[in-house]
Amino acid sequence: MNKIAIAQAADFIDQKVKIQGWVYNLRSSGSIYFLQIRDGSGFMQAIISKSNVESGVWKKCEKITQESSVKLQGKISKHPKKEEYELQVSELEIIQIAEEYPISKKEHGPDFLLDNRHLWLRSNKQWAIMKVRYQVFLALTNFFDQKGYTRVDAPIFTPSACEGTTTLFGVDYFDLGKAYLSQSGQLYSEAAIRSLGKVYDFGPVFRAEKSKTRRHLTEFWMLDYEEAFLEHQDNLEVIEDCLVYVAEHILNNCQKELEILERDTGPLKKIKKPFIRMSHQEAVEKLHQLGSNIKADDDLGGDDETILTKEFDQPILIDKYPAKVKAFYMKRDPQDESRALCVDCLAPEGYGEIVGGSQREDDYQILLKRLKEHKLAKKDFDWYLDLRKYGSVPSSGAGIGLERLVGWLCGTHHVRETIPFPRMITRLRP
Repeated sequence: MNKIAIAQAADFIDQKVKIQGWVYNLRSSGSIYFLQIRDGSGFMQAIISKSNVESGVWKKCEKITQESSVKLQGKISKHPKKEEYELQVSELEIIQIAEEYPISKKEHGPDFLLDNRHLWLRSNKQWAIMKVRYQVFLALTNFFDQKGYTRVDAPIFTPSACEGTTTLFGVDYFDLGKAYLSQSGQLYSEAAIRSLGKVYDFGPVFRAEKSKTRRHLTEFWMLDYEEAFLEHQDNLEVIEDCLVYVAEHILNNCQKELEILERDTGPLKKIKKPFIRMSHQEAVEKLHQLGSNIKADDDLGGDDETILTKEFDQPILIDKYPAKVKAFYMKRDPQDESRALCVDCLAPEGYGEIVGGSQREDDYQILLKRLKEHKLAKKDFDWYLDLRKYGSVPSSGAGIGLERLVGWLCGTHHVRETIPFPRMITRLRP
């Protein structure tokens, strides 16, 4: 008798198998028990008929509670009307009888669910989001692998800031003084492209922003890619190609998960090249038409992004922001020194920024000037300046926020749903 995962059920119709998992729901008609089983790979209904099993099996059914763990034996059958499979149970072993489960069918507030995140992860919607998250991870890594990028792993401990000093988590680092949790792997990836040409890193990053919006976490995952000889306009193409690839991958590989999430896949099917493109100046003018009071040299806020992305059914690439609101390493627009050769990609349906990138300043003297303008200590960036002394070339890259990307693809309202254990300014547990 084969021990199988629920996801394999279609290959074992009319065969006797063993399945083990958790009873996430159950009901009885008096003569039949219906157990809803979850094993990590999927979900299945197990049917136990009193007339078809020994009395000992039926007595075990009467003891089962929600989230009890079990081993089942029986025959796989196809549902007569749906593309689903059921287990006609003949044998049942209880591994553990669960205590009364604190998460019931009634509505619970977000704080209660976050306090019980370790249990809430078992819900079918959270299961679906985590499955999509993994497939997004695979799609991103496959995309860059196919494009000839090499993965490099940037350090988590850094001696200085990547983007300003006000959003750093500081830690004592032995006898060497203060170290900081990384805001981005970008600067280290810039070093790696002088060896490998095209690289990306993928890992957790940390921002000590005191933000409580639905788009912010203090710990999240970021993919940063960098490419030598890549200039601004070609960088926009990389972003477009990547997001189209990821959206198609999710549509092709996560149909069940999107169905559980009740995600309208219509908008995702529209994600094709070319995306909407506009300059920051054009975005400000459009926002004024839509009722925003944004100033000409302001960065776009969350509300502005929401307003703008509800107007279009394609992602929006907004470039050439005012340089004064962007990081020191961004190259200036040769046509307008007050603008940076940078880009933010905003997801449609009100989701906002999911990618941020730029062409990097490749001139040593100009980069040194920018460090001084941003009041950053030269000694902290001597190694970064070295990259402009020994064979400097044009280069560009971007950071892709995993949780924001997953949130958009899944249609979730808050990014806290897209990471197993969210860390926010008011939450460090569980």
